[in-house]
Amino acid sequence: MTDVQALAAQIEEESGFLRDVVREVEGVIVGQKPLVQSLLIGLLADGHVLLEGLPGLAKSMAVQSLASALGGTFRRIQFTPDLLPSDLLGTQVYNPKSGEWAVREGPVFANFVLADEINRAPAKVQSALLEAMEERQVSLAGETHTLPAPFFVLATQNPVELEGTYPLPEAQIDRFMLKVVVGYPSREDEPRIIERMVKTTERPVAKAVATPEQVLGARALMDQVYVDEKLMAYVVDLVFATREPAQAGLAELEPLTLYGASPRASIALVRAGRARAFLDGRGYVTPHDIKAVGTEVLRHRVITTYEAEAEGVTSEQVIQRVFDTVEVP
Repeated sequence: MTDVQALAAQIEEESGFLRDVVREVEGVIVGQKPLVQSLLIGLLADGHVLLEGLPGLAKSMAVQSLASALGGTFRRIQFTPDLLPSDLLGTQVYNPKSGEWAVREGPVFANFVLADEINRAPAKVQSALLEAMEERQVSLAGETHTLPAPFFVLATQNPVELEGTYPLPEAQIDRFMLKVVVGYPSREDEPRIIERMVKTTERPVAKAVATPEQVLGARALMDQVYVDEKLMAYVVDLVFATREPAQAGLAELEPLTLYGASPRASIALVRAGRARAFLDGRGYVTPHDIKAVGTEVLRHRVITTYEAEAEGVTSEQVIQRVFDTVEVP
């Protein structure tokens, strides 16, 4: 326990920059604290985040403000049906003066990449981005180019206006650690949003209060956060309950679940749980941490059947039933 307490003290000391980052982001974004926390969890856990929400809910502004506060490079890519992989990754160009070919890096070479409306680009472009997300590198002109660290992709998709879209296949959407659903601000927050953003000049902008190197240092420290064996078993029980609900005492979910969560979900639950404990200043993970990140980790990995859709049962409801049933250590 002494080691855990010492680790907590070290976390408290070295995570102070994150409080400065949150303060800067919240100086721009009003009423989206859960969104900001989810972005930080994804960033610390070395994952990527898929955002789903209607236009105008500050999704783009949130990630741009986070990038500004962390002093990292930021690129926004508008995904469209005519986008090509080279528009994303870069290409080889010929210099007639020198007579040589050179590589021109694409917008994916940045610390923070916003893939806006990712489902509006064809599968080959989606695959190019998702390969970069998984491997943290791209191949151009036969050479491998490492992407900057940290490398954090935030992709958005609109839940409406689905005409002309290319929905992400389940195997590709599984690459995202978290899927965050962004809702409307509260009645109390909306006047503050208007007051802050109604001016045509002097709009709030986040300033750099940290560095990407501090994020990498926080990740190294976060890896030391203690995860008990019983908690590991709890994570496995949760994931297996989505795959084999009948064996977990959830026979009623059997006809409602088409596919359960993959092993990536188990890894993501532990890593995201560690990140949440880190943000809370603790040197150990609790079942509450796993439950707190569970829906965002699992909602895009648990695929429901047509029968569930006909009955109005969502993946979130299936996941909640799993969490309510699986015994907590």
